[in-house]
Amino acid sequence: MPSPTEPRTAAPTGGVQSLERAFDLLERMADAGGEVGLSELSATSGLPLPTIHRLMRTLVACGYVRQHPNRRYALGPRLIRLGESASRLLGTWARPHLARLVEETGETANMALLDGDEVVYVAQVPSRHSVRMFTEVGLRVLPHTTGVGKALLAQSPDDEVRALLARTGMPAATEKTITTPEGFLDALTRVRESGYAVDDNEQEIGVRCLAVPVPNAPTAAAISISGPAGRVTDAATERMVPLLQQVAAELSVTLADTSA
Repeated sequence: MPSPTEPRTAAPTGGVQSLERAFDLLERMADAGGEVGLSELSATSGLPLPTIHRLMRTLVACGYVRQHPNRRYALGPRLIRLGESASRLLGTWARPHLARLVEETGETANMALLDGDEVVYVAQVPSRHSVRMFTEVGLRVLPHTTGVGKALLAQSPDDEVRALLARTGMPAATEKTITTPEGFLDALTRVRESGYAVDDNEQEIGVRCLAVPVPNAPTAAAISISGPAGRVTDAATERMVPLLQQVAAELSVTLADTSA
């Protein structure tokens, strides 16, 4: 995905140019953290200020953008409903893939997204075993306590991770939770090297979780397998991780097909 300062190359879609430009501006605002000034948008988009002002005025009138007293623009509340609906759709598309994980591993499978500074679970297929997990659809947790959080943040630069941890703090969910930025960044280095993340009793004692990112997802996403530590052993990890990675790649293709 292009950074906020990289120009996007508009494809000849045959669509309405003003709509394409408006959505491009919304994406640039999101990339920039949700709040920008007109001059910043002009610099990154290459559009003239009068054009940007006209588009932003329309987006404000529709509730998708709001203007602060300092005249900077922020993403508006009407986008929340769209985002929630999109998250539910992602969960719907993910469920067949999660079901395959459950069928082949016997453990609970989850999909989670990074929403602001939190991890939110958007889909789950439970294990056939009668074991209660802390995860459930809609649950929000801090990233440093979970395998999916590690898998998601391993894709971000260390300075961004440090800033997030400074905002959220690092409270301990269990005595195994990593509670220092240095310890968490070390864990992310291991995730990048191995290609998967582990939550070893860090969110819930007795539960072990394996997680991988979904490559090229439209928003940062990860899938995971969670189960009792006595079943999700090191030996089981060697068997489960390649399956997780394969399913994540297949889910990536599914998401690309649905957004095409």
